[in-house]
Amino acid sequence: MDIKQLTAVVTVAEVGSVTKAAQLLHLVQPAVTRQIRMLEQELGVRLFERTRQGMRPTEAGTLLVVRARRALHELERARAEVRPTPGVLAGAITVGLLDSAADLLAEPLVSALARRHPGIELRIISGFSGYLQRWLDDGDLDLSLLYNLTSTPSLNVVPLVRERLWAVGPPTDALHADRPVALADVAARPLVMPAPGHGLRALIDAAAARAGVSFEIAAQTNSMRLQKLLVQGGHGLTILPGVGIADDVARGVLTAAPLCAPEVWRQVVLGVPRDPRTSAAARVVATELIGQVQAAVAGDRWPSARLDVDPGEA
Repeated sequence: MDIKQLTAVVTVAEVGSVTKAAQLLHLVQPAVTRQIRMLEQELGVRLFERTRQGMRPTEAGTLLVVRARRALHELERARAEVRPTPGVLAGAITVGLLDSAADLLAEPLVSALARRHPGIELRIISGFSGYLQRWLDDGDLDLSLLYNLTSTPSLNVVPLVRERLWAVGPPTDALHADRPVALADVAARPLVMPAPGHGLRALIDAAAARAGVSFEIAAQTNSMRLQKLLVQGGHGLTILPGVGIADDVARGVLTAAPLCAPEVWRQVVLGVPRDPRTSAAARVVATELIGQVQAAVAGDRWPSARLDVDPGEA
């Protein structure tokens, strides 16, 4: 098992095609196929199966891809840190961004780091807080935005933003930012909800319990994009943080109003592993990410958000 074989397996799994993987790796297709076959022979298992949708990892292949991706990431990080350019901060840093905030923060973060620290190789992964926390704990992320989390035995947590949740509807509902909507009024309509187990769903369910209301659920999904599409399609209202719907409201494809009775807030934090070996590059990226969050709030680009809140108040 060598680096070329692991790289071939991970790339084919990510793009779903030997041909596309060969193009990305600047190899001929038979060379990629040969790398995979050699690894299958060594391990004694099939790693991929061919389907109409392309190359799909088998159960064994999926397990190997997870481990191989992590190993390749660590090797790249070590290479950047062991052989840095003199006077230039370098390293491969993987950052987790919440789906709702990724569009707001990703481009400014990349631009700032490219300008100030071009030696840092930045990788951005977006997802829900629960997934990001797991990837952070597993070592797949160097730092990540999370929400409604205090420090844990494995993570140091820095509170950044406290933001309000909003009722979201199609343009015909004519919801307004200056006219809060009671949760009971929202509950009188069908709702498109985050799937059970999602952190946002837990916040909403807890608020409903406090208000003594129940929901008629039209659909459930673990995708914020699908929540918004279903609302646009007339399937009901939904509840989301303001940062996740600001552009949609500005374009007129959705309308929104902050929730009240009760108000519902979530706290966005930065999670960093409790590891004394944290690299200087990771610390710089963390500082830059905090700065971008603060700038977004100060510039009124993060709706109904407040900075520097004690986590005990959330």
